[in-house]
This record gives sequence, structure tokens and C-alpha cells, in this order.
Amino acid sequence: SSFDVAVVGAGIVGLATARELIQRHPSLALAVLEKEQEPAHHQSGHNSGVIHSGIYYTPGSLKAKLCVQGAALCYKYCDQKGIPYKQCGKLIVAVEQDEIPRLKALYERGLQNNVPGLKLIGAKEIQEKEPFCRGLMALDSPYTGIVDYKQVAQSYARDFQEAGGTILTDFEVTDIEMAKESSPESEDGLKYPVIVRNKK
Repeated sequence: SSFDVAVVGAGIVGLATARELIQRHPSLALAVLEKEQEPAHHQSGHNSGVIHSGIYYTPGSLKAKLCVQGAALCYKYCDQKGIPYKQCGKLIVAVEQDEIPRLKALYERGLQNNVPGLKLIGAKEIQEKEPFCRGLMALDSPYTGIVDYKQVAQSYARDFQEAGGTILTDFEVTDIEMAKESSPESEDGLKYPVIVRNKK
């Protein structure tokens, strides 16, 4: 088969990339190549499932910006697709006096990153939220959540296929090389075809 673009790996990153590509360039023939029998078979289906709120990253960095935006988009996508998640929140707890300045600095960092709902709470509020937790002060991050990213990845796969994309499973890429002759440049600017081989 011949495709304009082939994404190698049907994990959540590969599927999200392919989904975005086909939405932006619906005239292209796109494929995702996966060596396993199903998408999201490895890390995408075996991680902690945390939807991070964006507290930790350096203010102004791309990581900080994308984490906060990504969390909002993740919740929105799950709502649209009916994918269950739990916005359970998270407590970052200071148990020693010398940890309190670091906790306050983390709080300020989160505010600079525009993380919604952050607040500092005392020992009594910690116990109200989590009876088995003891601490002097905590950073309450209510926007943190958890989701099954395998379900998210499988939904991306469905979106991609419904838009006309092809997913080839049991297709382990063993070799990639540039074709000796390139075809005329396409409307989308593609002009360097490659040959992808698998084990079969």
C-alpha cells in the first residue's frame, strides 16, 4: 500500500499525532503502523493515568503552557466522548517546618502557570480532605485528575479511522529508506517518498 504519511507506533502520542494530521490535511492518505495486535498496548495502557494540572514546570516554559492547556483539553475531550475520569485533586503536603517555604514557592509557581483552583491549606483542612494524612500545610490542587489513557488512545484511533485514516496492526517496521526517485511535489508539500518495510 502507498500512503502520503505513515506514523510509526500506535501509542497515544502516535495516535494523537495521526488524528491531528488527518484533521488538518484530510486530502492526505495517512496510516499508523503498529507492531502489536492492538493500539496502546504498551506504555499508553500501563501508566499512572494522571491528568497533571501544571504546577511543577518553570513559569513561561512551553511545558508549563502545554500542561495547563492539555489538562483542559483532556477533560473537554473526555466529556465529549463519554470517557470516564475522576477529577480527584491532589494534596502536596509539608510535614516538616523546613518544607513550608518550598511548598509556598510551588504554590507561587502554580499561580504563575495559571493552574486553576490552587490554595494553601492548614492541618485541619488536610485532615478534612484526607483523614489518614498528617501535615503542617498542604498545597491543594483540585484540578488534578486521573483517567484511563488506553481508553483515550483507543478513542483517538476511532477518530482517526472515522476520518479516513488506516491503522495497520501486526506491522513491525524493520527498515526505512529514501526512495531513489522522488515524485512531483504534492499540494501538501510532500516530495521525498520513503519505503517502509516490515517483517512480513
